[in-house]
Amino acid sequence: MDNINGGLCTDTTLHVIDFVNFGDGTSAEAKEIADKFYVACRDVGFAYLANTGISQDKVDTMFDLCAKFFNRPVELKQKAPHPPEGWKHRGYTGIGVEQVSQLGFDADEIAKVHSQVLDFKESFDFGNDSESARLQNVWPPEEDLPGFREHAVAFYNACREFQTSKLLPALALGIPGVPEGFFHEYHQEADNQIRLLHYPAAPAESFLNGEKGRINAHTDFGTCTVLFQDDCGGFEVESPHEPGKFISVPPIPGTVVFNIADFLMRWSNDTLKSTLHRVRVPLQSLNEGGMIKERFSIPFFIGADDNKTVDCLPGCFGPGRPKKYEPVNVGQYINMRLNAIQ
Repeated sequence: MDNINGGLCTDTTLHVIDFVNFGDGTSAEAKEIADKFYVACRDVGFAYLANTGISQDKVDTMFDLCAKFFNRPVELKQKAPHPPEGWKHRGYTGIGVEQVSQLGFDADEIAKVHSQVLDFKESFDFGNDSESARLQNVWPPEEDLPGFREHAVAFYNACREFQTSKLLPALALGIPGVPEGFFHEYHQEADNQIRLLHYPAAPAESFLNGEKGRINAHTDFGTCTVLFQDDCGGFEVESPHEPGKFISVPPIPGTVVFNIADFLMRWSNDTLKSTLHRVRVPLQSLNEGGMIKERFSIPFFIGADDNKTVDCLPGCFGPGRPKKYEPVNVGQYINMRLNAIQ
C-alpha cells in the first residue's frame, strides 16, 4: 500500500516563481523574483517555475517523442544501449535495471533495497551533443525514429539556455552575499543530463501488494534539477514541516518543477535545502479495468563542471556560522556518490 499515494500531508503549498519579468536580471523586479526564489530554495528546496522561456511546443514534441521511443519493441530500444559503466548516464536502461534509493554508502543496505520492490520504470539519457562532450550520447538509428535526435538536442539547448540566462543568475542574485553571476564560471561545460522516464501501465494490484513501485524517496546529486511531468500525477515531496510525510506536487500547466540537489546544499553550507522526493501511484490514475495508467516525465539534471573545486558559497558562513564542509572537487564528489549506488 506504500506505493499508492493515499494519506498525504495536508500542507500542499509550493511557491510559484514567475520569471516573466526577470529580463537580464538587473531590474528591481528581477531582484524581487530572485528573493522569492531564494526563500523557496531555503525553506522547501522545491518550487514551481513559470515563464522559463522553454516553448510549450518544444516540451510537447519531446513528450511525443518520449512516448514513441518507449512504445517501441524492446529490441529496438536496445539499439541505443546504456554503456556498461553504470556512471555513464547515456542511452536506454530497461525496466528494473536501476533502483533509486537514499542509502548513503552502506553496501548491505543497498543490496537489500535492490532485492525488494521493483522500480517499475525505464529510461533514456542524453546530454550535450558536441563532439567535445565528456560523455558521448548514444542515439537510436535515425531510420528507426526520424527526428528524435534533432528534437532532443533542440530541447536540451532550450533547457540549457534557461539555465544560463535565468535560473543560475536568479539563484546567485537571491542568495545573500553571493556575487552576481557567481555560478556561471562553475557551469561552463554544459555537462548536464536529460532523462526521459517511462513508468508503464500495470495492474493496481501489483502496486498494492508491493510487487512494483515507481521511484523510492531520494535526493538528487548535483546542483539542481528542472522537472517536466505529464498529467498523470504521483510526484511527491517531503513536507518541510512534517518530516516523513509527503506533499503531492501535481502538474500545473505552463510550469516546471525545480529542486535543489545535494551538491548545492553542501556548497551553501546547508543554507539551501535538498529535499527527499519520490513517485507513487496516484489513486486517480486507476481506470475501470483495474490498471494504473502509464506516466512520463523528463528531468533536466544540472551539474557543475567536474574539474572545478568549490568551497563554501560567500555569505553562507561567518562568525558564529562555521563552514561544515571542506573544499571538494566536483568530479570526485559526484563519482563518490555514483559509486556508492552501483
